[in-house]
Amino acid sequence: MAKKSKLALMHRPRRLRRQPTRRALVAETVLRVDDLIAPLFVVEGKGRPEPIASMPGVNRFNLVDLVKECAELHALGVPAVALFPKLEVALKDAAGTQALNKNTLILRAVRAVKKALPTLTVITDVALDPYTNHGHDGVLTAKQDDVDNDRTVKILCRMAVLQAAAGVDFVAPSDMMDGRVGAIRQALDAAGYTSTGILAYSAKYNSAYYGPFRDAVGSAQAAGTRLLSKATYQMNPANRREALSEVALDESEGADIVMVKPAGPYLDIIREVRNASKKPLAAYQVSGEYAQIHAAARLGWLDLVRCRDESLLAIKRAGADMILTYFAKDVAKALAK
Repeated sequence: MAKKSKLALMHRPRRLRRQPTRRALVAETVLRVDDLIAPLFVVEGKGRPEPIASMPGVNRFNLVDLVKECAELHALGVPAVALFPKLEVALKDAAGTQALNKNTLILRAVRAVKKALPTLTVITDVALDPYTNHGHDGVLTAKQDDVDNDRTVKILCRMAVLQAAAGVDFVAPSDMMDGRVGAIRQALDAAGYTSTGILAYSAKYNSAYYGPFRDAVGSAQAAGTRLLSKATYQMNPANRREALSEVALDESEGADIVMVKPAGPYLDIIREVRNASKKPLAAYQVSGEYAQIHAAARLGWLDLVRCRDESLLAIKRAGADMILTYFAKDVAKALAK
């Protein structure tokens, strides 16, 4: 016979937590492999994958190895990859002209991946920072003190059309120039690429968490520092309402998916956008978020797997439909068990 309780409680929430099966039944948020997008870095050459020191477990791949990595992700059920190029310094200039080379690295990467894996969704970045020798996301003004918005947008439109021609499924403008989503939509449609989607980096903040990514694509090396300020075009981390304004503008200009970046430090923004928008919502768990979890785990301060999973679950719980994360492959493997 059960012992009579000393507390006459009608409600005991712990009843639902007593066993794993009970907890599973009442779980409100579930992380699925279908929620994941894997960011991948590509380089020229035939060498082995290049480890990125500030991002443990993340590599830059040559074209052959990139296709192999995509095939492994696809087999694990990861539905999409986002590709980022790392160019040789000699190919960079102030105008980022290599971005408009019809045979530039990222276009060859898209062709190779889509030829091998036509059902894998491929997303490409539309911004000039991997291509410029100053590390900014666009061309600079005559005084070299800011990014020239309208000149940059014209270049981004041409980039997007080239990427669509290569077979990409979504172009992803990450530059935060005003009006670029509408201009890119018009350019794609005029060129006949009405089926190519736009995943807009709608609320992209001027975050300190991007440092390892800038190492990965070489924009930090180009600029001479990973601490390059992009405050005149990326959003002020202090602002909340502004994110809703940016999302609304991108929606009105034809974005198919909107994004919040970074994810973990901006869970409140993800929730605000989710409440305000009916569009699919992506969130980018950026390189610094990934690196800090790894760093703390290496020091024995945190449990890597539990913190990894909790961080992603929090992003999903906040309202993201899909998550760009460098943990994608490891999580996919864990979910497959």
